[in-house]
Amino acid sequence: MYVSSSRSQDTAAGVQRGPSRAGGAVTANVVALGMVSMVTDISSEMVSAVMPVYLVVGLGLSILQFGFLDGLYSGVTVFLRLAGGHIADRFSARKKVAAAGYGLSAVSKLGFPLVGASVPGIGTMLAVDRAGKGLRTAPRDALISLSSTPEAQGRAFGVHRALDTAGAFAGPLIAFLILSAVATAYDAVFVVSFCVGMLGLLMLLLFVRDRPGPAGGAKAASWRAGVGLLRDAPFRKLCGCAALLGLATVSDAFIFLVLQRELDIKAYWFPLLPLGTAGVYLLLAVPAGRLADRLGRRRVFLAGHFALGGVYLLLAGPVSGTALLVGTLALHGVFYAMTDGVLMAAAGADLPPALRTSGLAVLQTGQAAGRFFSSVAFGWAWTQWGPERAVMWSGALLAVGVAVSAVVLGGARVRGR
Repeated sequence: MYVSSSRSQDTAAGVQRGPSRAGGAVTANVVALGMVSMVTDISSEMVSAVMPVYLVVGLGLSILQFGFLDGLYSGVTVFLRLAGGHIADRFSARKKVAAAGYGLSAVSKLGFPLVGASVPGIGTMLAVDRAGKGLRTAPRDALISLSSTPEAQGRAFGVHRALDTAGAFAGPLIAFLILSAVATAYDAVFVVSFCVGMLGLLMLLLFVRDRPGPAGGAKAASWRAGVGLLRDAPFRKLCGCAALLGLATVSDAFIFLVLQRELDIKAYWFPLLPLGTAGVYLLLAVPAGRLADRLGRRRVFLAGHFALGGVYLLLAGPVSGTALLVGTLALHGVFYAMTDGVLMAAAGADLPPALRTSGLAVLQTGQAAGRFFSSVAFGWAWTQWGPERAVMWSGALLAVGVAVSAVVLGGARVRGR
């Protein structure tokens, strides 16, 4: 019921519809948002790249403790995504809510040196960082969607994710160079990360234009209306499948920790592991977005999870050495290129502009909840059975999730998905 109304509302919101074909120009606003995300990802990935080895090797946390913190890293955003989405739509303040999120994440980086080895303190700082991400993600993605024609959603998100991933590529490299110069002085990484994060916030304020919804749309942006989007069967199915597949997705940190264990990678080199994933993602983000616009975004989203299944097979199988390292990181990058922005594109064009942020927040909330439970469960399974069996169980759950999702989404009746 929301699909038919979204076309006229797109025009009212100021998005000009192009020719009825995949493609179309990517707007300056999308590029500006991509540049902001690139700088912000340099900041966040500097910390993310060193955090697993910092906690497990540097501070001596158990895998179960790390699993809880890693789950917290994803799960704390669950309700804040909904709150951020509602506030952004209700007050037509997508840029302001995104800016608050970017600022919160940047400031949190200064907290890590202050809390030291305190697990509660680290958990609090991770929660603050993820709170910022929870607030900013849906408004940012709504701005991308509202700044693009319905036919070019996949391409727009692909360009944004490519720029974002360029930052994800540079962040670990910068962290590695810092640690090369100061050994295990992780505080230097945190301070530099804060400075870069503040630069990203400044770029958002200066160069990104807000995209208000249609006249009178703010009045319609209630909590009930946002949750009411789930009454639309195709959107509800997409949210359910995203949550189910999120439950079967092992976090990046655990993927890299399993690789470190299998290949006996020294802590000094650990921050470089995300570069492999980010490099492949960077190369494939735009082609995957274009492919999704042509072939169907749901299809490409589901196909991406076969690449994740390949990651699990490599980690749990007999492959070792360079083949394990290169194969795992390459398939991991393919997985992100075919799922991350593609999922947002699958939903964005068919949500009404007045509720687009709320709708994307609902979708992201389900996925984040699934990944929270995935991290906690994987940490427990590793502790009980070891990493190989934990990966095998995740692979089995993924196979079930893909099969169920293929059936459920195969009957969805929404154009472009």
